[in-house]
This record gives sequence, structure tokens and C-alpha cells, in this order.
Amino acid sequence: MAVQPGDKPFLQFTNVKKTYDHKTLVVKDFNLDVAKGEFITLLGPSGSGKTTCLMMLAGFEDVTSGEILINGRQVTSIAPYQRNIGMVFQQYALFPHMTIRENLAYPLKIRKKSKEEIRAKVNEYLALVELQAFGNRYPAQLSGGQRQRVALARALIFAPDIVLMDEPLGALDKKLREQMQFEIKRLHDQLGFTVIYVTHDQTEALTMSDRIAVFNHGIVQQCAPPHVLYERPANLFVADFIGESNKLKGTIEAVGDERVDVRLDDGGLVSVLKANRTEVGQATTVSIRPEKLTFTDRLGSAGNQIRARFVTSHYVGEYIRYHFETADGTELVVKNMNDSSAPQLDPQEEISLAWLPQDSQALDRHDSPQPA
Repeated sequence: MAVQPGDKPFLQFTNVKKTYDHKTLVVKDFNLDVAKGEFITLLGPSGSGKTTCLMMLAGFEDVTSGEILINGRQVTSIAPYQRNIGMVFQQYALFPHMTIRENLAYPLKIRKKSKEEIRAKVNEYLALVELQAFGNRYPAQLSGGQRQRVALARALIFAPDIVLMDEPLGALDKKLREQMQFEIKRLHDQLGFTVIYVTHDQTEALTMSDRIAVFNHGIVQQCAPPHVLYERPANLFVADFIGESNKLKGTIEAVGDERVDVRLDDGGLVSVLKANRTEVGQATTVSIRPEKLTFTDRLGSAGNQIRARFVTSHYVGEYIRYHFETADGTELVVKNMNDSSAPQLDPQEEISLAWLPQDSQALDRHDSPQPA
């Protein structure tokens, strides 16, 4: 649900930069248009600038240059409490001396709502997060998942324009994280609030987001829906950071409308989709997801092929990871479902691996930031 041509964005970052020492830019040039009700995730490694962008939007960090607009209103000079933004943190930030009801009531009390409205809203949001029976308990008497649901309800109860979430599930174990991902998406779909979500967890971002902005060194490398990021990464950084990618180095030999022919360093010729600028003679890297790489007998004579030597395999429950090595030492990984189709291979056995041209891309070997 990205901003469509002609639509007015609900939230805008325009040429936003941030430096702490007037020398090094932590955020180099951030541009992003967000539609009302959209779920946007800022994804990247630690120190990539994603949390800084969130803090500038919240008003907890000053903007060095550029503009941030919410519903057409410039907010960079407005105090945090005047921006009508809700926040959910990793450590919950609940008042320990207040009951759950009192925690939920607090944002409404400071906004001078009537007792009747507060009581009704607290009951409504306790039901919304399925904690009706816990209203008179204190935060220390709740589990981590329950406390995070209270924190989420408190961030939503006063109808903020935007909800900011900074690694909100980082303190939870894997199973609870997955449950809370579903819970947040359920509430988002039900209430339609706008979300800016920060995480370094790729799976979390792919599961929850309408669009993901991938950061590296203060620059957005690509901003796109999850399936586009995964299937058509803009460069090698995105291909590696979102999921896993096999990489084969080579040189472009021919350029077509949608595909290029690449002469691999081991001498083989393959046909793949083109992604970045592509010129004959240009060095490139062919990127293939492990689940798209398979054994030759699965594709017959269709697609591209490369010879590789089997090294080892790892059992990962629902699938098996097969590790191979090509003649020039390039490592390749094949993911195969753990079923009757899983082959039995001998160590050092040499076989052909295959993939379809549309399942691979020729990418620049250097990062190339994309417009957000």
C-alpha cells in the first residue's frame, strides 16, 4: 500500500541528514513517502542509521538538514509531545507502580479526557489485546509477551497519527516473537494505524511489512515490498542482508532487453536477469537464492548449469542444506525440502547444479543506493 502517483503522502522524509560531529553523516540523504495506514520497516545492521531516523521522527534527535512532514505539517521544530506519535520500545517502558489499567489510562489522563471516556477506552483496549482479566495486575505480574501487548495498547489508545516501534520484540524468545508478530499485524489490519518499525531481523521485516527500507552506512539501498526485495534485490548488500544468496563472479558478454549473458570465472556461460546498469565487458556477480538452485535432473536441459563438488550437508528440520564447491573455489548452497526428493550424495562427488534464468540476477559488485 505504497503512495500512489498523485496521492499526497501522509508522512514524508525529504533529504534528511544527520551528523553528531559536523563531519560524519550518520544518515546521508533519507527520502521516504509513506501512505496513511502503511506498515514500513527500517531494516539494517547496527549503526546503519535506521534508529536515528526513527528518533528524528519522534523528536528525540534533531534533524541536521532536510524536512519531516506529518500530514503536510512540518514537525522538525515541534516538541515530541506535540507530534501525536505513539512509541513501543523493546523494554516495554511501563510504569511499574501502576496497574495495567492505570498504565493504559495515563496517556488519556494527560490529554484531559473525561473519566467516562477513559474507562470505556481502557476496557476497549484491554479487550483488543485480550487482557481483560489482567487489568488490576502490575507489570511485574505479567509475562514478557503480555507486557509487550500492554505497551502496544498504551501506544495506540490515544489514536496517534503514527506508531513508532524500535526493536519491540528483541527481548522475547523465538516462539513469543512469532506470536507477537502476528498480534501486531492483527491490530494493524484491524485499526489501520501507520507504523514505522525498526529491526535488524530480516524474517520479522519480511513477515510484517508493506514495504522495507534497507539501510547500510546511512543510505537506503532499496525500499520495496518484501517479495520485491527478496526476489529482485537492487545490489549485493540487499541480496545478502535479505535472506541468503549464492554468488558467482563473471563478466557480461551480451545484453538483451531483460537478460544478460554472463561468462563465469570458471568459463561457463549463463543467462540471467539484469538488475543494475549492464554493459558488455562489465564485471558482475550472479546472485541465486539457495532454494532456486537445484540438481540437474530436476530441470533436465532447461536453465543454466554449473559443475560443483559436494562437500557436506546439514539437517535443518524442514529442509536440508547441501554445501558444494566449484572448480574455482566458489561455495554454493542448495536448500532442498526434507522429503523423498532429498538426494543422497557421496563426499567429493561431482555433479551439475541448475537454475532457471529468471531465478537469478546480474548485480553490481558494489552497493548502489536506490531512491526510497
